[in-house]
Amino acid sequence: MTRILVVEDDPIIRQTVSYALKRAGFEVSAAGDGFDGLTLARAEQPDLILLDLMLPGIDGYRFAEEVRRENTEVAIIMVTALDGGRDTIRGLDAGADDYVTKPFSMEELLARVRANLRRVRERVVLEANDLIEAGDLVLEPAQLRATIGGEPVKLRLKEYQLLLALARNSGQLMSRQRLAREVWGYEFLPSSRTIDVHIRRLRQALEERSPYQYIHTVHGVGYRFDPTLVGYDDPSGDAR
Repeated sequence: MTRILVVEDDPIIRQTVSYALKRAGFEVSAAGDGFDGLTLARAEQPDLILLDLMLPGIDGYRFAEEVRRENTEVAIIMVTALDGGRDTIRGLDAGADDYVTKPFSMEELLARVRANLRRVRERVVLEANDLIEAGDLVLEPAQLRATIGGEPVKLRLKEYQLLLALARNSGQLMSRQRLAREVWGYEFLPSSRTIDVHIRRLRQALEERSPYQYIHTVHGVGYRFDPTLVGYDDPSGDAR
């Protein structure tokens, strides 16, 4: 049975969410503070964590960082009352794959949970074992391995899935909606912020150690994978 860990300090929200998840067929554990949640995460190795950001003990940002140091594949969805862009970006940078803002409906939350779990279980976009070489980047999907100039690049599962979705369609415009469908499993894009933050992290991971610019922004639409040596003119005129 799929295991979900709910880390939420508000007892009413924690109990309500846990009850809804159990009724939906999930095995659920719950914690009311960051320290207890981290202990459960390490002991139970859940498939997905619903994580409040404002926690006693250790906050959700540090919690996500600690979990990600040990587990790059568990899905983490932030549950936050903070609708500010800076807080959301900080949470995604810390290790979250996605977020939902309070107040939310149970239907919305369950849809997010199912979509993220489906992409973790199926490892969608990783199924074909095709070696991809572009610029000085090599991707080996079966091994979840990425190297730049022969040196390994550490990526979270969602970042790897996103990079593969782009690289397998090299030269093509990939809309945010298409990326949301292929990597997150959403038929309708809830927010472009999640994708944009993951793209920024990918760029940092790849381009800090490479002379190539791999991912180009097509403003207002999406992204295109097209390895270009930095300093060379991009004939399309697209900005990063």
